Amino acid sequence: MKKIVLLKKLSQKVGLVAFLALFLFSGSAYSQFNKIGFIRDSLPNGLQIIYQIDRSAPVVATVVHYKVGSRDENPARTGFAHFFEHLMFEATDNITRATIDKYVQEAGGTLNAHTSFDETVFFFKLPSKEIKLALWIESQRMRKLHVDEIGVETQRGVVKEERKMRNDNTPYGTWMEKMMASLFPGSSYSWTPIGSAQHIDQAQIAEFKSFYNNFYQPNNAILVISGDFNLDDAKKYVRDYFGSIEKPAQPAREEFKLLSLEKPYSEQIDDAKAQLPAVFIGYRGPKLGEPDYYAFSLLNQVLSSGESSRLYQRLVEKDQIAVAAQSMPFPLQYSGACLLIGVASPGKDIKTVEKNLIDEVDKLIKNGLTDEEFQKAKNIAETQFISGKKNVLEKAQDLAQYWAYFGDPNLINTEFEKYSVITKEDLVRVAKKYFETDKKITLFYVPKGTE
Repeated sequence: MKKIVLLKKLSQKVGLVAFLALFLFSGSAYSQFNKIGFIRDSLPNGLQIIYQIDRSAPVVATVVHYKVGSRDENPARTGFAHFFEHLMFEATDNITRATIDKYVQEAGGTLNAHTSFDETVFFFKLPSKEIKLALWIESQRMRKLHVDEIGVETQRGVVKEERKMRNDNTPYGTWMEKMMASLFPGSSYSWTPIGSAQHIDQAQIAEFKSFYNNFYQPNNAILVISGDFNLDDAKKYVRDYFGSIEKPAQPAREEFKLLSLEKPYSEQIDDAKAQLPAVFIGYRGPKLGEPDYYAFSLLNQVLSSGESSRLYQRLVEKDQIAVAAQSMPFPLQYSGACLLIGVASPGKDIKTVEKNLIDEVDKLIKNGLTDEEFQKAKNIAETQFISGKKNVLEKAQDLAQYWAYFGDPNLINTEFEKYSVITKEDLVRVAKKYFETDKKITLFYVPKGTE
């Protein structure tokens, strides 16, 4: 049921995109990009709907995007949004416990969900004739979920086991938790979606019900239907399944606070699971959608996209001091992070890896970048923009996010234009702005028992 952004998945995607970009020239593919048509709608209860018709295959995808993530949690009760990602697959008034998967698989479909700092998203992909099944399930769990002892206790165990597997029993498994806690102190970005196992253990059913009733409401959700369907029929199904839900008050949210970083922080973690030392360096970065975000995305391609990138060439290929070296943008709705990551080669000093990561960024700030590097970065951005909109599920997810974060689903057609105005000088400017500071977080992971 999980879709978590992992470093391995990210690096695989970037490598593929870099390969595809070799066959594109800047602007050529985007100029031939067929605009994606869609229809916006809403219900009196506040549910926002997007219909996107695509008759290229007899399939339909539905996405329900709830505007609730880990940043909406009480700091004494973290992990609730992620917990509900799991609990939503339990029982409802008309769905027997733990049968949602069975319904969808027997209908020939797939399903999944994910939680982040800013969102919780559920999605189905089914044969077109099964569109009603997806809408029925989503309407059931939107307001008819059973937040009861059986489901809650079952998912407590599942979530705790997931945390053990992903964080406690994995090399470098705590790096993201430690990074966010130090990079965003005093903010609701200072904990990760997996949350604290202790908080989930301590929470009472009444607290879970309160969280559910506050956030999992039609006026805090976006429904997108993409694929091969009849528009009039789909509108009727949406009214039939969701129209009777009453309009609630707006969700109560804590005001988001972002404190300034006052000083750098460094920590060494003795890691019994790690075989090689690793360093994670974090800086504050641009938030989603602001101009610096697009420039920094292109900068990241120069630094870290593929084997011809600067960090790979310097640390892995040339100096051979690291088995992995990359940068990673981490944009969020209200802020963001810039990350440099290196894993030392056997016998190599992790402090040397740290120094060379920073030196390579400093070199770019001082000397700039080549026309070839800049063109490659733009080609990759173009390829990502176009190739990420080929199937109905990807389009549904993009439309939901563009509406949720920017109030403008038409960015599915126009967002690349924000990259097209970026210059080489912009990449140097954002590198200087975000990396040239002593207020950074540095985490050294070393195999336990080594110095």
